[in-house]
Amino acid sequence: MATLTTAAITAAGTDPAFVAANGAGDKVVPGDTTYLHVKNASGVSVTVTITAVGLCSQGSTHNSVVAVPAGADRVIGPIRGSQFAAVSDGLAAVTYSAVTSVTVAACRL
Repeated sequence: MATLTTAAITAAGTDPAFVAANGAGDKVVPGDTTYLHVKNASGVSVTVTITAVGLCSQGSTHNSVVAVPAGADRVIGPIRGSQFAAVSDGLAAVTYSAVTSVTVAACRL
């Protein structure tokens, strides 16, 4: 798993560095204002899963699962540390059902 570099969104504008989604998954530093921007240039829908390790605001533990349609993009988050930060390294784990023609960028407000 590769750790994504998180770009800060500023009033002057931000050009986040999109990278190819990693077949083994990616990791991101979680935070209350951290988001993933996923672009799916493939011909099939791709499911993005962020693995939960803690409780959500409703009191349960569940993964964040988002379908990104073919040819579309989605902004996913926030990726809160209280819900997604792994005990072992403090990072949130992200996996993809497919990675061909899929790029991702991590951003924070």
